Amino acid sequence: MPKLSFNLSQKKRLGSTILLLAIALILIAIISLSLGPVHLTMSELWQAILGRGDPINQTIIRQLRVPRILAAMVVGAALGTSGALLQGMLRNPLATPFLLGISAGAGLVIVSAITLGLYSSLIPIAAWCGAIATTTLVYFLARSGNTIAIERLILAGVAVSSLFGSLQTVLLLLSEDSRIQNALNWIVGSLNGRGWPELHIAGPYILIALILACLLGRSLNVLNLGDDLAVGLGFSLARSRIFIGGIATLLAAGAVSIAGLIGFVGLIVPQAIRLLIGNSDYRWLIPLSAVGGALVLLGADLLARLGSVELPVGAVTALFGSPIFVWLLYRRK
Repeated sequence: MPKLSFNLSQKKRLGSTILLLAIALILIAIISLSLGPVHLTMSELWQAILGRGDPINQTIIRQLRVPRILAAMVVGAALGTSGALLQGMLRNPLATPFLLGISAGAGLVIVSAITLGLYSSLIPIAAWCGAIATTTLVYFLARSGNTIAIERLILAGVAVSSLFGSLQTVLLLLSEDSRIQNALNWIVGSLNGRGWPELHIAGPYILIALILACLLGRSLNVLNLGDDLAVGLGFSLARSRIFIGGIATLLAAGAVSIAGLIGFVGLIVPQAIRLLIGNSDYRWLIPLSAVGGALVLLGADLLARLGSVELPVGAVTALFGSPIFVWLLYRRK
């Protein structure tokens, strides 16, 4: 049973966590604005933000770095919140946003679109539609009468992910060499070249989903008390899980439509927030997971850009996320 009440010590930890996340997010955003192929001093950065100084610096800040930083924050917040929702809905702290087949469905649609030579502007929308359609299929397979069993939901997600992953591999093998690299950029996950157009398409929907997710904290707290007690309190398990899973899917699909498939953020961030605040009250866990996700992905994108060759941000999150995931598995035996 989750620990929901805050004692005095935990209230202090909660306040310290909020302050720490806010300061860290601001500092990393400022560092990300100044660092890159063209390093800017604080004076040059401030002049460019105010629309003064070198026009090249203004273009770099306004057209390249600001939208990329905002994209990293939006995608990270979506993944962190989606992970918190799914972990609460499935009552499994190792659940991830891609557990319901979101990654496999989006990846299959992306590879298909690139193989068929569709316009690149259609790929974000195609990824969104593929992720939502796959999750709908998984929910349909998981239905048992008028209820949705958690075990059937997980098994259906694994089965669909395996099938779609195989089809994705076949399409890559049959694709032209010139299109394979473009497909891999989406599959691995990258923020390179992402800017205002992607934010205008998916940003509003992600923000609305984030607001709705923050309103689900009480429902998740009740669901984590157990099915029998939740039903006794008047909760409809099937309707609640469909709605919570739908919001989580919209968030993950929106993240995929902007940056491709980025793993481990939705797994690690809610776990870290639980450790920081010492509590599993989803009324706080969900919004803090959004801030933590934005912080983690912004930091990963900064590391990806520091080398002589830019790395996909998905590779950076996997590089640091895999050891943490192994540690979490070891803790849970």
